[in-house]
Amino acid sequence: MKFTAKLLLLIFLLAVPQNFLAKPGPVANPPQPNIDIKGSYSASKVQKGRVVRATILMDIPGGYHVNANKPLGKYAIPTTIKIEAPGGVTVGPISYPRALVRKLKAVNNESLAVYEGKAYFRFNVTIPATYGDNWMNLRAHVRYQSCNDDVCFPPKSQDIDFGISVAGAHQGTRRDVAAIFNGH
Repeated sequence: MKFTAKLLLLIFLLAVPQNFLAKPGPVANPPQPNIDIKGSYSASKVQKGRVVRATILMDIPGGYHVNANKPLGKYAIPTTIKIEAPGGVTVGPISYPRALVRKLKAVNNESLAVYEGKAYFRFNVTIPATYGDNWMNLRAHVRYQSCNDDVCFPPKSQDIDFGISVAGAHQGTRRDVAAIFNGH
């Protein structure tokens, strides 16, 4: 009797397709998106005593978003940017982009303010007339929380450095307005 039961079980297991027994489920730990962050200026060079426009671009892959600077959700972690500049260089307030409002399954269809695709953060940088170098470098500390429609990932911080040539107060500079300053 025991032999017959084992034989019937073996025949059943061989006859049933393997994919019938194993139910595919959601991925336990979906990969966190690779969000590219870059800094740039509206010119290739700035004169001492002048202002140059700077931009930080956050490139968010499709299917993902990051919480806005003012995300609406009480548990959502806002995107923040802090700029470190050399002594004497003045950094103006950061202009955060307008957020999109989305209802997401990850937070029980609660409305959240988010950034998707390309998000541009703009600010002015003033180089003092007495600046003593021919190069100026900024360091941006970017903190954000990324999510997809089903899950939010732990907050992440990225630091980026980006610099610009500095010309004397009487040297000419050529304005190279980048595409990101043309209507974005």
